[in-house]
Amino acid sequence: MCADIRTDARRETWISTEMRQAYIRLHHLGYAHSVECWSDGALTGGLYGIALDRVFFGESMFSAVSNASKIALIHLVARLREKSFQMIDCQMTTQHLLRLGAREITGERFSELLCQNIQSTAPDGNWTNDTKKKS
Repeated sequence: MCADIRTDARRETWISTEMRQAYIRLHHLGYAHSVECWSDGALTGGLYGIALDRVFFGESMFSAVSNASKIALIHLVARLREKSFQMIDCQMTTQHLLRLGAREITGERFSELLCQNIQSTAPDGNWTNDTKKKS
């Protein structure tokens, strides 16, 4: 779904067939995870990324319905707190993420935090949540 969302500023997608296949494989291995928002059986928004030890590397977000990606991010943060994660790498600074509490750090600080919070590269497993909420 992330690959299907287009804006005036972004007509192309970087999510190629190869990228999709790689993320599906990473998901099966327990590294890639998604948080999805559904309404009346339709996917309305979400995000996905890679989890390594106590760091989540956000890859992409989308909203087909206003604020759906914000709801997904709120749920991601709650899940990561439960699992004692220390950092989310958002990759890009956007007003959207800044409003939700993101902050920029230097490359040096980023490297320090990675060293502190990635002690294991073992997969984190399945994040399936049986407490899914329907809207």
